[in-house]
Amino acid sequence: MPADPLAWDTLESTTSYTCPGFDVVTDTVSLPDGAETEFDYLSEPASVCVLPFTPDGDVVCIDEWRQAVSRVNRGLPVGGTEPDDADLEAAAQRELAEETGHEADRLERLVTVEPANGIADSIMHFFVAHGCRPTADQQLDHNETIRVQPMAFDDLLEAVRAGEIRDGRTVLAVSYYRLLESSE
Repeated sequence: MPADPLAWDTLESTTSYTCPGFDVVTDTVSLPDGAETEFDYLSEPASVCVLPFTPDGDVVCIDEWRQAVSRVNRGLPVGGTEPDDADLEAAAQRELAEETGHEADRLERLVTVEPANGIADSIMHFFVAHGCRPTADQQLDHNETIRVQPMAFDDLLEAVRAGEIRDGRTVLAVSYYRLLESSE
């Protein structure tokens, strides 16, 4: 199969900056017209986002300080995959437990997206967790400050509609779930 005429050819790739959680990569590329240039992007491990429902149908949301936007953010449990995760479902269960202290009876895949593929190689896997119950204390990372805040799904959906929820992962998970729910 011939290469797509829009494809860039990567000539060299170097890591320009590394910190916990992500790298900044600089690629030297040849564009379709033959011109050479550099392209920088953020590189990080795949991550998971969990839309967790209690047996009563409430969503186990979290309130978390987000330094980049200097405010508390209402959202869903999200985290990066780790080398010792057996699979994506294990990563989703781990993040749910660490951030909320809840465990799910079962998980189902919702969608996989590339949330910012113009500037990052990020891949986010979304799951719906059913039958979530508190089973342990939170096990937060040293730089996480999280408050568990369950709320009715309809209230969460209305907060998304009203623009009160600004976390893109939460907006996508709730909207996509509602879209699938309404098409059944």
